Amino acid sequence: MASNLADITALKPKDYKTDVHNDWCPGCGDFGILNGVHQALAKLQLDPSKVMMYSGVGCSSKIPHYVKTYGVHTLHGRSLPFSTGSKLANDELTVIVAGGDGDGLGIGAGHFVGTGRRNTNMTYLIHNNGVYGLTKGQASPTLKLGMQTKSLKLPNPNEGLNPLAMAICSGYTFVARTYAYDAKHLSATIVAAIEHRGTSFVDVLQPCPTYNNLHTKDWYGEEIDVEGVKMPRTYYLSETDYDGVVKDSTNQQDVERTKAKALERVTISEDRIPLGVFYQVQQSTYMDRVRENVEPLRGTTSAKLPICDAQGNPVTDLTDLYKEFRTDIY
Repeated sequence: MASNLADITALKPKDYKTDVHNDWCPGCGDFGILNGVHQALAKLQLDPSKVMMYSGVGCSSKIPHYVKTYGVHTLHGRSLPFSTGSKLANDELTVIVAGGDGDGLGIGAGHFVGTGRRNTNMTYLIHNNGVYGLTKGQASPTLKLGMQTKSLKLPNPNEGLNPLAMAICSGYTFVARTYAYDAKHLSATIVAAIEHRGTSFVDVLQPCPTYNNLHTKDWYGEEIDVEGVKMPRTYYLSETDYDGVVKDSTNQQDVERTKAKALERVTISEDRIPLGVFYQVQQSTYMDRVRENVEPLRGTTSAKLPICDAQGNPVTDLTDLYKEFRTDIY
């Protein structure tokens, strides 16, 4: 529940924390992501009463309980339609959605695609750990074919999904990857995602120390041999010549060319893991398109439209609608 924190001159990360007991496993990457959210909210000085956090079901989906804003812990795989509805009802809200790779790319895969098509102005953070942590470590949609974590009796028989490629193909207008224990890069990426006008998708690599013994904090942090040279496993796209930002969104050739380059970049197989923004384009949002077609919403949001007059009488006459549903057959 939000409070009067907005009255404070300068909000700090601790001001966005709650007193709710956190029952994540020790060493869980979710702690890093939660800290990144607190840091990003403080960096942007967002009024907690105008921020909505949504989640589905899973370990990661407990995050709204630990952020002192308004929050909704929804159904498995259904956080995106819930959050889309709230954004349409009140476009002035900052909407952030968080959930696991199973929640978003398994049972919620259809909503993941539909959300990209709409380009609603909100941010979606996926906690990508390759397993279903809440239900004892089954392989999630992002675990690659043939991998066998300590929680699996047999190697994974399914191909793993590429969440970045899915996001780009689905129409997300901001697509990035970061890492749960790279605090500076994580918070900066979340800030950039929130500031982007459109649907932002952030794939957060998140170690699960309880069930995934392959992609551990040590594994992400180690140096690997690259043509005889020891280099960190993760690196930043910003330190390369790659640029996935569309310069002129009115130029369809520029959009298609940049999108094709981004798709190629996210599907390259390499030992090192790039972090950063793979694709970004400025396009009209879903609410922009709605306002073009619904005149009462131009210049306002539906949450501000009056539903009654000063005497409490409804301002909308439903008489004609009732007549359409009347029948003389009983």
